Amino acid sequence: MDNPGNGIAGFRLTEHTWMTELGNWIDAISPDGRRAGALLFDPKLIGLPGVRDRVVQAVMTDQRLVLAGLTGLIPVADVVAAGDQVWLLTAQAVSPTLADLLAVAPIDPNGAASVLVETAQTLLALHAARTTHGSVHPGTVVITAEGVSLLSERGLYDAIRAQVSPRERDAAGWASLARGLAAAVGRGAPEPAELFERAAATAQTLGLGTARDLLVNERGRLPGGRISRDGLARAARGRSAFAQAPSYARPPVRTPQDEGDIVTLLRVPGQSAGPLPAGAAGGFGGAGGSVTSGVPGVGTQPQGPSGPVQFGPGVSTQPQGGETPAQRIWREGRGEAATVHRPGGRAAKASRARRRRTVLATAVFAVIMAGATLAWFTLGNTPDLAVKSINVVAPKKTQGCDSAVMITATVVTNGAPGEITYEWRKNLDKEVVKGTLRTKADQTSYTVPLRWTLSGKSSVKATATLRVLTPGPVITDKASFTYKC
Repeated sequence: MDNPGNGIAGFRLTEHTWMTELGNWIDAISPDGRRAGALLFDPKLIGLPGVRDRVVQAVMTDQRLVLAGLTGLIPVADVVAAGDQVWLLTAQAVSPTLADLLAVAPIDPNGAASVLVETAQTLLALHAARTTHGSVHPGTVVITAEGVSLLSERGLYDAIRAQVSPRERDAAGWASLARGLAAAVGRGAPEPAELFERAAATAQTLGLGTARDLLVNERGRLPGGRISRDGLARAARGRSAFAQAPSYARPPVRTPQDEGDIVTLLRVPGQSAGPLPAGAAGGFGGAGGSVTSGVPGVGTQPQGPSGPVQFGPGVSTQPQGGETPAQRIWREGRGEAATVHRPGGRAAKASRARRRRTVLATAVFAVIMAGATLAWFTLGNTPDLAVKSINVVAPKKTQGCDSAVMITATVVTNGAPGEITYEWRKNLDKEVVKGTLRTKADQTSYTVPLRWTLSGKSSVKATATLRVLTPGPVITDKASFTYKC
């Protein structure tokens, strides 16, 4: 691999590297000594028309989400260009992934439930912000040393493919994740495996929110009746590539080396072309992945003189044949810096107006999140729908030729609102009749009918079986009648 001096933009690269569809991931050390990651994009992909700009836009969307308080993503510190290479630098370690852990040993059921609940919560937050992840699978779920599940590579696959993934793609990816974890824990923990399978089916029929609630509400089926990160944390610490690399424990904050022509594609150019200073990515939190400061560099005012801004010898940000969105931000920011200190000027007024709009947008977002949190806790105090019993009844009298037989089932619930899914099966043919029943808060008993038409000359015992699938556990009852012609 051609790494510029074993470092890039102040990030030190280790020997732990792996390939993905996007390019080459490398475990790294950030300028302030934290575990981090570096992705060297496949030049055949990043060089395609429009891909670089779309990657920049995807990362800037991530940074706005992190600024707004979303903590379930791997935070991106920067995207830089070094000659023909394009690098994405993260403020958080990107290994081990869930795929790494599953390749070594099964995940404990409590930890598997934690992965599913936390990734579902992150996806729901993304969807509420009108964006999606686009590529949810074990290789994009990073497990921190504390056992927290973070999603990496959000929007990058879509950027390369020039597409916008729908929410259903995220739900399908999450459901596949749940089924994979069900298979991983299945032999030693059949109850959690069945719970994960139902959560997968629920995600694709009723949505991620309902699937997440199912896992939380039925955590009693997990060992000890709880969702826990403890086993994940131990597994993640055991798989850390840095556990065998103590020499990287205290790296220098800055690497005194000439890294060549490195141009940041995110931050507004400042005074130095050297490595990123400690905390340049907006002040990242601990290993749990929480970010406590702002978007790195977006809207930062440049300190250099007007005219082309250079990052390294001979590298200019002036576009050739049109400017990218990132370059436009740099140019507009440079113009603002030239007038921002003039009291009473247009730039000062525009700056104040922008601040007012930012404060208003932040306040609106806070109100929305507070309402969502209140709704979450309010709904959490409402009893979850449960089916207490079912009773299937068939006619006792023998049915004659060409009969249309009505079989009825009484479903008794705990009186909570929600949705019941069920299916009827007949012993004389392979037809499966599926149905959905919506329950009300003030009603506990419901009738589910089945009309069964038989014809022809025969004498048989016909049996109808009702299976209530959700909410679990699965409940079954059946009834029989005699047909004689």
